[in-house]
Amino acid sequence: MGIRRGDKAEGFELPVKAGETVDVGAKIGREPVVLLFFPLAFSPVCTDGMCAVRDNWNAYESLSANVFGISIDSPFIVEKFRDELNVPFPILSDFNKTVATAYDVLHDDLFGMKGVTKRAAFVIDRDGTVIYDWVTDDPSVQVPFAEVENVLRTQLTSVA
Repeated sequence: MGIRRGDKAEGFELPVKAGETVDVGAKIGREPVVLLFFPLAFSPVCTDGMCAVRDNWNAYESLSANVFGISIDSPFIVEKFRDELNVPFPILSDFNKTVATAYDVLHDDLFGMKGVTKRAAFVIDRDGTVIYDWVTDDPSVQVPFAEVENVLRTQLTSVA
């Protein structure tokens, strides 16, 4: 079993595009972090999910959330996906599957493809502890974004 609620999240860096990485570890333990794993860029449910966060971006900003999309797509694909969707947060390439393995969010077999990221959401609090985890084996099911926002809201009010 990978990293789950109650566990300390470890820092990591992943490419946001070829030649440029994002240090997620610089945020973990300092600010609220949301990790949104998704199977494949440009697939319908994945596109809808990233657009749902984009379209409600003001809520995430008001909650001081650092949101990161993560997929096993190449750095070239995640950059194009982010640009085409005009997403205001980083979408990271976990092409080598190191972070998805740590969080245990890889499909053994998804329509004949091995090691594709499951759809999953994790919220990490300001202390670096995972306070919310949601993982599905069904790629057609969307992240319950209202739950993610509620957890962030609770996190913000518990600190105030």
